[in-house]
Amino acid sequence: MNKHAKETPMDERVRKISVFSKLLIRPEMASIGGVIIIFTFFGLTAATSGMFSSLGIFTFLELSAELAIIAIGASMLMIGGEFDLSIGSTIGFLSVFLAVLPSELGIPIYATLFLTFGLAMLIGYINGILVVKTGLPSFIVTLAMLFILRGAALVFIRSITNRTQAYLDRETLIQNDPLAWLFGGKLLTGFFDWLAQHGLLESLENENGEITSLVGGISPSLVWALLLIIVTTWVLSKTRLGNWIFATGGDPIAARNVGVPVRKVKIGLFMFTAFCAFLLAAIQVLSNASADALRGELKEFEAIISSVIGGTLLTGGYGSTIGAALGALIFGTIGQGLNYIGVDANWFKIFLGLMVLVAVVLSNSLRKRATGRN
Repeated sequence: MNKHAKETPMDERVRKISVFSKLLIRPEMASIGGVIIIFTFFGLTAATSGMFSSLGIFTFLELSAELAIIAIGASMLMIGGEFDLSIGSTIGFLSVFLAVLPSELGIPIYATLFLTFGLAMLIGYINGILVVKTGLPSFIVTLAMLFILRGAALVFIRSITNRTQAYLDRETLIQNDPLAWLFGGKLLTGFFDWLAQHGLLESLENENGEITSLVGGISPSLVWALLLIIVTTWVLSKTRLGNWIFATGGDPIAARNVGVPVRKVKIGLFMFTAFCAFLLAAIQVLSNASADALRGELKEFEAIISSVIGGTLLTGGYGSTIGAALGALIFGTIGQGLNYIGVDANWFKIFLGLMVLVAVVLSNSLRKRATGRN
């Protein structure tokens, strides 16, 4: 071998990446930094306001969990290269059915849940099939569905109740239903009351002199959000379907050429997004014992913003549902935190816009630094 021969440069595809670089390249790294900054800021400015009391913590966690549910669906779809602007209208449309069918037509809640779930899957399928069959941008298709579903919700509820709201009887309809507890009410209330009785949580005394927890228990939204995070993270990182989703969003033509069922993947992702909208609709209706045809308004943008803050690219092929959930946590924490420190709520949108810009810039910077690209 010639000693003076030039060494062949290492192929970029086999270049070793350090553990630290692997961490930096993770989509959720920017949102983790955002969470640290936001909690540090409110820890210094709102520590004495009650924001980090048990009631305050569970309040912003529950709000964040509700947003995380649909942000996870939006993130999965965005990783697959598509958008769904009809998420908010889907929530409102399904909420109306979940409230009106039991309260006005006498259909049991458990049966209504199955019917509404089927309706959600149909909405997701229609969105997906229209996108893949017509070739139209999902932005246009789901924007049209946004108006269709919102109008349909208003027409349906007004034709039956002459109002835009519907109400459920909590005692007779919700508490006696075998499935309502999955979405409404509180979980582990006895345990939380025990903690309150031992001075570990804020408490209140009821009319019978019993000490109960001010928090009341764990909201089902927290449980559902955690389950979705675990399942979707496993799917994206450990399964062939996860590889298909990334490939579909990264380069659908190349993915199709290597055997990825791109159309089925896209339709399935639209249906999963509709499922997440169904979950949030069921949680809100059965927790509040009410529905409104305008419920879910602008939620599609909140879900997309949370996903972007969490590191999901608008161009597809890159993202994380953990990051989307962290983005929702940032979103919910800022919304509640500004109230605790007495800042005008109108500043919330300014903070949110800045967070989106910072998250996108930081995410791109970390990824380029980790991969050595300019």
